Amino acid sequence: MDFYRDSTWVLEYLEKENAKDKISGSLQGLVLKSCKKYKVKSNPRHVYAAVSSCWKVKPYLEKVMKRSGILDDIPNKKGKPQFERLTLLLLCHDLLLSKSKRIQMGKHPIKTYILKYKTRLHSELVKLKLKLKVRDLSELIEDENSNDDITPVRWIRINPIRAQYDKGLEPIMNELNKKFPTRVNHWSDIVPGTIYHDDYIPNLFGVHTKDKITSHELYKTGKVIIQDRASCFPAHILNPGKNDIVIDACAAPGNKTTHTASYILGGPKKDQTTQIYAFEKDPERAKILQHMIKVAGCSNTIQVNVGDFTKIATPEKFRNVTGFIVDPSCSGSGIFGRKYVDSINKKKQESSGDNGNQDDEDAVPDEQEEEFDLKRDDLKTRLSKLASFQFQVVKHAMSFPKAKKIVYSTCSIHAEENEGVVIDLLLDKKVQEWGWKVAPRSEVIPTWPRRGFQAEFSKVFRDEDEKCQELADGCIRVLPKEDGGIGFFAVCFERN
Repeated sequence: MDFYRDSTWVLEYLEKENAKDKISGSLQGLVLKSCKKYKVKSNPRHVYAAVSSCWKVKPYLEKVMKRSGILDDIPNKKGKPQFERLTLLLLCHDLLLSKSKRIQMGKHPIKTYILKYKTRLHSELVKLKLKLKVRDLSELIEDENSNDDITPVRWIRINPIRAQYDKGLEPIMNELNKKFPTRVNHWSDIVPGTIYHDDYIPNLFGVHTKDKITSHELYKTGKVIIQDRASCFPAHILNPGKNDIVIDACAAPGNKTTHTASYILGGPKKDQTTQIYAFEKDPERAKILQHMIKVAGCSNTIQVNVGDFTKIATPEKFRNVTGFIVDPSCSGSGIFGRKYVDSINKKKQESSGDNGNQDDEDAVPDEQEEEFDLKRDDLKTRLSKLASFQFQVVKHAMSFPKAKKIVYSTCSIHAEENEGVVIDLLLDKKVQEWGWKVAPRSEVIPTWPRRGFQAEFSKVFRDEDEKCQELADGCIRVLPKEDGGIGFFAVCFERN
């Protein structure tokens, strides 16, 4: 019963969050957050497996329960219903929809109560499926996942660090060509079985979201890595060489970190030494970071530091650092496709049993730490706080004596977190003393067409149209879905 009690708490949390005006964040992330909040004793992976399955069919299951009458006759205890509505929902889900079609508990009054309604529940479920013209409610979930929330492209990059020593990238390309025999000239032309070779990032490819990648041997061995195209921009812009020392200030889940390592290493090397210091303040996310680094084959090159970058990384301690990747927590307003990610993780859990007893290492990590915003006034306050935090992280990176390049990026579409932070940094006296400037367009993927908002710079640097245009051109913007992936912003600061 403890497991169902813990799962009930998590469902209650999801209902409260869902009732808010606007919420973003993966179902997996919200479940894990609520498990921490309520200090549940049950395995969070098992709770996620049960809750996520129940949550996705909740509207349909509630109709079945209502029509069966099970909610009308709940016995009272001390003037209150003896059984929680959401606990009943979880148990009915297991009875009707789990693989075993049974409630996973011993003798208990709530189980006895539900079993009295077993025949009526089954009858109402059959009626609902006939009405909806489906054989299984999972068909409705698949339809839901094929809506506008799905990313238009699944982007994958070849990981040169895992390439064979003697043959380089050729064997990996041969495998990709076998799986995707048809090449298209633009990502919008992608259909199942085709592949697009990206024009902006080396060794990056776009495939259809329905094509299986996570089950392919190339993915399992770390030879290809799933990473949104925009997320590949920071490492490509920084373009560190074999002698550079880099800090990734907010590193988890690790895609940008390992991508940066691929530029430094260029391929597999036996004598790897630490050239990247990755910082992550959350211990759980740091574990994901460690795993991603291991899979990518660059554990000896990257040192993970658990803690707040602005507090534990000092210029004195890392005097030789030459470059930075700074991708701090943001509103996440450019991210979508989380239902797709949830469905991948859910399928992985289901494949290993009803309880979701799966290895966390198989999960596809979120690209960005999720945040959620409520009413418009709260959104403005939240953006102001986030921009202040982002400013402090970048400014701290700028204080390192030998740093020459800093790439700042967000998964946000809001100017407050993007051009606004750039402006605040350019106006800061310390930043000016240190000699930092926005790198020109020629050094920031010059052929990418969508640049920063000139109007934002014009609000501050009035009557300096040429300067404002140059600053805007030094920034990159990516629109969600319209540009083939998540929404994104990137800018490079440099100094001589």
